[in-house]
Amino acid sequence: MTFQQFAFNNVMRNKRLYIAYFLSSAFAVMVFFVYGVFAFHPGLATREIGSPVTIGLLVAQMLIYLFSFFFVLYSMSAFIKSRSREFGLLVMFGITNMQLRRLVFIENIVIGFGATLTGVASGLVLSKILLLAAESLIGMEEELPFYMPYRALVLTFAAFMLLFLGISLFTVLFFRGNKLIDLLKGSTKPRPEPRASIWLSLASLALIGCGYGVSLVVEGLMVVYALLPVTVAVVVGTYFLFTQLSVYAIRGLKHNRRLYWRRTNLLFFNDLAYRMKDNARTFFLVTILSTVAFSAIGALVGFKTILTESIEKPFAFEYISYAGNSPEQAASAVDVIEHKLFVEGIPFTKLQTELRSYKRAESNETVMIISESMYNTFAVVAGDQKLKLGANEAAIVQYNSIDGRGESFDEQELAVEGGGKPLLITQSASFLMSEYMLKYNKYYVLNDDRYEQLPEPQSSEGYYVFAVSDWEATEAVGQQLDGEIGLSKNDSFFSLAFHIKQLLQSYSAVMFVGLFIGVVFFVASGSFLYFRLYTDLDDDKAKYASIMKLGLTSHELSKIVTRQMAILFFLPIAIAIIHGAVALTALQGMFNFSLIKESIIVLSAFAIIQIVYFLVIRSGYLRQLRSGGTG
Repeated sequence: MTFQQFAFNNVMRNKRLYIAYFLSSAFAVMVFFVYGVFAFHPGLATREIGSPVTIGLLVAQMLIYLFSFFFVLYSMSAFIKSRSREFGLLVMFGITNMQLRRLVFIENIVIGFGATLTGVASGLVLSKILLLAAESLIGMEEELPFYMPYRALVLTFAAFMLLFLGISLFTVLFFRGNKLIDLLKGSTKPRPEPRASIWLSLASLALIGCGYGVSLVVEGLMVVYALLPVTVAVVVGTYFLFTQLSVYAIRGLKHNRRLYWRRTNLLFFNDLAYRMKDNARTFFLVTILSTVAFSAIGALVGFKTILTESIEKPFAFEYISYAGNSPEQAASAVDVIEHKLFVEGIPFTKLQTELRSYKRAESNETVMIISESMYNTFAVVAGDQKLKLGANEAAIVQYNSIDGRGESFDEQELAVEGGGKPLLITQSASFLMSEYMLKYNKYYVLNDDRYEQLPEPQSSEGYYVFAVSDWEATEAVGQQLDGEIGLSKNDSFFSLAFHIKQLLQSYSAVMFVGLFIGVVFFVASGSFLYFRLYTDLDDDKAKYASIMKLGLTSHELSKIVTRQMAILFFLPIAIAIIHGAVALTALQGMFNFSLIKESIIVLSAFAIIQIVYFLVIRSGYLRQLRSGGTG
């Protein structure tokens, strides 16, 4: 047997330990490759949305590559430490330090090459399906044909082989200074009882509590300013929660004699204290990775809802004829809209009015004003509430980026130059007009009598709306009209359905990029949990075999292992779900928009996946413990 064959067989013998790391690495390679296939697609360069999508995909590739470096580095260092007894035996049989490093180097290259090959092959096989999925998600009308992605192949293979090569060279440093006796003892060396600091335990609660408190209190742009300090506080608090508070809490439970001496709790709590201390960093990494995944995907889903809900939807089409436009040109454009709707058989209601602009008294501000009767006519067609104003009253209509209604207002009165005594602003109302059409982010509604008493306006614009009950069915017509009218500086055209389609298409590109990054993080967190579980398998077999000779039943074994595994799998995820829920609540406060539904959907989906993952791994782990085999 050659040295290379010996290294390869070592990998195969440890396949149970390496499988989660191997599959996670292969998945990261596959996502990196798929992004490359899409980014370098020749058909994408000719699309309007192509450039931003390509840039986003390339940025996503860099993020995945950077994350993969730290993921592989951490995993390999942990694998090496878990095999210390195996390396000690090899040293005892005469292998030199240089040969040992060479062995680890070859093993890492074998795993890296296999993961890269598997990821690229999987991406190539699934590329057509993934291209179709991307087209559907982004909303492209024309199909992106399959092509042989040579650039993506070369980039992915070269990038990840370079990554695995660099980490393989770096991991040999872990062997410096290790004594033979330390290697042979491995994890069997006696360990002191886990200890924790009461002050650091309290600090973890204080840091997380302060972070949560600030996140839930701040609103608007203050959320952005609070993001960095809150993130640092919660991350540090989470680290101390697992390294200090969890151990301290278990020690407190052990002092409860009724609980501690009940049935198998003595065995459970003693073992749990060591496991919490040993796995603290793993729990911390899993929690942070899962929180990033939950928050990122939840935010992406929430932003999509905010984008669609923030657009006022009373009218399918809107057309404005500005001062420089002739009446004939305006009438011609309106006729074109009506003709298109008649041809398509789409019933509609047309309304029109004059938008007048006036100079505000004692200021240079120009304001837009319409009459109460006209606003109410628009409101009835839009299905909104009508206004009722007194003789000296006015209503302010200011655009709110979320619901189109400015519920609060600071202005107390409105005075128009040459328009008589000031009017009291007593109400706010729905915007009703598209914010994309108007030059102002607010306008005013006056009682009809006061409106008629206003002087000549500084300027006026013709405003036409077309209300359609099923506005979503007007997308094709809107796209046609968008290329025919409203193209000059003297008029403007807006199609609600076509605009929402363009908006969602642009945002879906971000969804496509962010979704897989979040999934990569979540898969990596699952890999860490799997690895931590199976690195202790041989020790657990020996331990439980000895205890079962003293009378521990198979049912009691299953109960103890299930409880310990449940903590291993669900404690980090539960903390991550709480972190994610707070983060999404802060996002909700930033935009003044409820994201409860989106948060529940995203967090519940991840929780269900984790439950299924736990049940599958638990079944296999118990089978391994009972069999006493090596897997």
